Amino acid sequence: MSSRMPNNNEKTPATGDWVQPIVKENLSERAYMDLRAALMRGRLRPGERLRLRPMSVRFGISATPMREALLRLVGEKALALDARNSVVVPTLTLEQLQEIRAIRTDLEGRAAAAAALVATADEIEALVAIHAQISQCHASRNFVQAVDLNTEFHLTFCRMARLPILYDIVEGLWVRCGPILSHLYDEGLPDWEPHPHLRLISALRERDPDKASAASREDIERGGQGLLVHVREANGG
Repeated sequence: MSSRMPNNNEKTPATGDWVQPIVKENLSERAYMDLRAALMRGRLRPGERLRLRPMSVRFGISATPMREALLRLVGEKALALDARNSVVVPTLTLEQLQEIRAIRTDLEGRAAAAAALVATADEIEALVAIHAQISQCHASRNFVQAVDLNTEFHLTFCRMARLPILYDIVEGLWVRCGPILSHLYDEGLPDWEPHPHLRLISALRERDPDKASAASREDIERGGQGLLVHVREANGG
């Protein structure tokens, strides 16, 4: 798991090809980081096979660093090897998804509470801007970009907590559950007012850790029902 905490001002494109040609010296590390980001943001789908040669061509690197990056993620259980020893994006079982959601509920609730005590005004406004973009995507039914921005919202407030160990764990959970995020809106948009994101932002402004934690927990517990439905159906009911 990466120990790198991204700067809050970093931006990740919400549209287009997530692969960018690698020009830096540490080719394997860069490929690894780009693959992790793609997994977190739902750019790679469950069951998708990542063949070595085509992936090397897409990244513009040789097979050796590409293989190192892929196998590193296999070792972290972010990717898997199928019966033919090919690298694939894992498909979560219902039990795995429920466990990840339960852990995220706890850890992101803790992060929200901690962020309420230390977040700066600029950091809170960054969350406001992200949620405004999510709302625009909902209105235009651009759910691909909405998924990307929702991931950014959660990781942003977790970074704001200034708890690097907790952040690394949370990021690892998003790597594991990210590939099924394309089903986040399978059951439509949740019918809630105000949105938990807005209640979290309000709690951060009020410096209220209890309210911040409650808003974060509700977002995970009530949101993402489409994911649960999808996994239940994929597992035969």
